[in-house]
Amino acid sequence: MLLKKAFLLLLSFYLTLITATPINAQVNSTQFNNDDTLRGTLNKDRSWWNVLRYQLTIEPDFLNKEIKGSNIIHFAPAGKSTASVMQIDLQSPLKIDSVIYHDKSVSYNKKGMHAWLIELGKRKRNETDSIVVYYSGKPKVAKNPPWDGGWIFTYDKKGRPWMTVACQGLGASVWYPCKDHQSDEPDKGASIKVITADSLQVVANGKREAIEKLSGGKSATTWSVTNPINNYNIVPYIGKYSNWEDRYKSKTGKTLDLSYWVLDYNIEKATPQFNRDTKRMLEAFEYWFGPYPFQEDGFKLVESPHLGMEHQSAIAYGNGFSNGYRGRDLSGTGWGKDWDYIIIHESGHEWFANNITTNDIADMWVHEGFTMYSEVLFIDYHYGKKAADAYCQGIRTKIRNDRPIIGQYGVNNEGSGDMYNKGAGMLHHIRTMLNNDSLFREIFLGLNRDFYHRTVDTKEIEDYFIKKTDLPLQPVFNQYLRATKIPVLEYSYNQGQLRYRFTNCDKDFSMPVRLGDQDQFNIICTTEWKQIEIPASVFVNTISDNYYFTKKRVEL
Repeated sequence: MLLKKAFLLLLSFYLTLITATPINAQVNSTQFNNDDTLRGTLNKDRSWWNVLRYQLTIEPDFLNKEIKGSNIIHFAPAGKSTASVMQIDLQSPLKIDSVIYHDKSVSYNKKGMHAWLIELGKRKRNETDSIVVYYSGKPKVAKNPPWDGGWIFTYDKKGRPWMTVACQGLGASVWYPCKDHQSDEPDKGASIKVITADSLQVVANGKREAIEKLSGGKSATTWSVTNPINNYNIVPYIGKYSNWEDRYKSKTGKTLDLSYWVLDYNIEKATPQFNRDTKRMLEAFEYWFGPYPFQEDGFKLVESPHLGMEHQSAIAYGNGFSNGYRGRDLSGTGWGKDWDYIIIHESGHEWFANNITTNDIADMWVHEGFTMYSEVLFIDYHYGKKAADAYCQGIRTKIRNDRPIIGQYGVNNEGSGDMYNKGAGMLHHIRTMLNNDSLFREIFLGLNRDFYHRTVDTKEIEDYFIKKTDLPLQPVFNQYLRATKIPVLEYSYNQGQLRYRFTNCDKDFSMPVRLGDQDQFNIICTTEWKQIEIPASVFVNTISDNYYFTKKRVEL
């Protein structure tokens, strides 16, 4: 009890010293231009209005690799602004053909490579409103989706057209006109009508509302989402699909509609794979994160020509109906072989990326780090804590520490790809610091409850963890999110005296560390030498390997 009281006093002392601003944070040295700022910043032509709903109509031309369509953008003024110039984003070489506002054509001009300024003229204050943007052209074609994305025009194995889009990071404006900033999701969702040959099926987000037969052997299929959705998640899939349905009974008592769409010749391979891992995923994630956050829109897995993507309520799947990541265990431990990586990972994004979305792409670690950690929690739920520990330690070996995992704000810049493995490793590190899995689970449940259908900044996530854990976590967040050095715990041990400090880190770095198999001792370790009298039986080699730092013995 005395040790615990002393530990709490130390924690209280350090909490009073810690600020949220990192002193030696490293930054990305990439050079940015005005186009990056137009895309990444909520300037005066974007901040005065809020998106309510998108109504998309799109007709792709497969042979010519072109698209044409329209977007009815429903919006509401933010506050009492009388501004009348609206920035709409549409990436070259696509172009706006016309804009209709209150049944009249209005003028517009292009600013930079991808921004368009719409002149609305006189409008009423505080009035819910809408414009219609007509557009056409050749969209950027994806070279290596989903990493180098764009519109995908390809053929299935039987030589039939197969089309979709992958545009995370690149932006939804690569294929439709919108307010292409993550902070402004359409509050009332979106609909997408796709016109294509009636021999093909169209799948998209949410629920299917209608299929209309058109002349010339075409049809128009409309899907609709009722929940808020981030722009890059709104995606159509067009191909020769077969479909089956299922249902999942939640612990809340609600029944979730499940829908699976694969190319017609893959249905026998897909059925056992999808049926098995979807329900295992939902069971584990409902335990750790809470109920599926888009109940009204259902859950779908849709076969795609690329590996995968977290398209809300319509997850893109291209993992070949096999376990692991394209048949491999990314952790190298053996614990990644018994489940389908894409089903688990991309579905984890329904909670982290889709339910909780970052305002700025610089904070994408909140999407990717938490979702990669969802793999660890899936293993924990189905295979146990030791298996989860091993898996997380395995994926940590892939971390490069090339640059910080938070990017630069306001210029549409992602941080390092380490946001996946390092983000997950940091969360497991914090879990080890906390040493209270009931509270740790409550934090994850609370995040999805308290930030339900919201956009957030890293600071909000940091503050939430600090408040709920009552731990001095700000130096940890600063070190692992904003810098690249991994702390080294230097120590010496002589005649019952343990001396210790952290090096290779920010000078203000500090954190509590637990010693001993039974956690008999807790120390606050900083960059200054400290010492404690401690038996050899609880020497430093009993520190958990789940901490993300290295240990080095030195002679003093």
